[in-house]
Amino acid sequence: MRVLAIDTALEACSAALLDTGQGAILARQSRPMTRGHAEALMPLISEVMIQGETDFAQIDRIAVTTGPGSFTGLRVGLSAARGIGLATGKSVVGLTTLAALAAPQIAADNATSVAVAIDARHSHVYLQIFGAAGGTLVGARIVPVAEAVRAASSTPVRLIGSGAGMMVAAWPKTSSPLSIDERRAPDIDWVARLGAAAKESQSAPRPVYLRAPDAQPQDASQLPRR
Repeated sequence: MRVLAIDTALEACSAALLDTGQGAILARQSRPMTRGHAEALMPLISEVMIQGETDFAQIDRIAVTTGPGSFTGLRVGLSAARGIGLATGKSVVGLTTLAALAAPQIAADNATSVAVAIDARHSHVYLQIFGAAGGTLVGARIVPVAEAVRAASSTPVRLIGSGAGMMVAAWPKTSSPLSIDERRAPDIDWVARLGAAAKESQSAPRPVYLRAPDAQPQDASQLPRR
């Protein structure tokens, strides 16, 4: 199986091509960025396809991150993945950014817990805590940093994500996390690997929004009806 992986959900624009038969990443590109994903993504995918010496018709599956993350970034990645899937007739699978961030930590040590925390602004984080063998201890949610610390600090845990530093700053003085990794986006290689292992769905992947949009319609500004 050849999997094209796409991630634009957080602070990077990334794509990779995985060949499961060879057990290798054929090509990858990842560029840190907080905006401009829409302009960067398709040229970046084109580079990956050329480097991997693969035609779109040879792709078996497209994997894309579904969030939580930037509202704009999520739409860019999902739109590209769906478009490629529609044009090629290939399946598209979605993976959360929380699972993608946790995956390399779980692969390295599946005996201790991993808390994934993504900065959600306003002293909140997107949180999910994984236990032994990758099982979910605390499901994906948006919570205040103090609540995230209470949930994660009751057991030995590794922290990963852009919100890890926020949690460390509020951590109880009597203990400390086993490790801290403040990476701002998932490793695209792991998005590809998780995509290869994911079960196919009959429906297209949808964005994972754990909070309402910041921009809300203002009722007071509506024109009166006649």
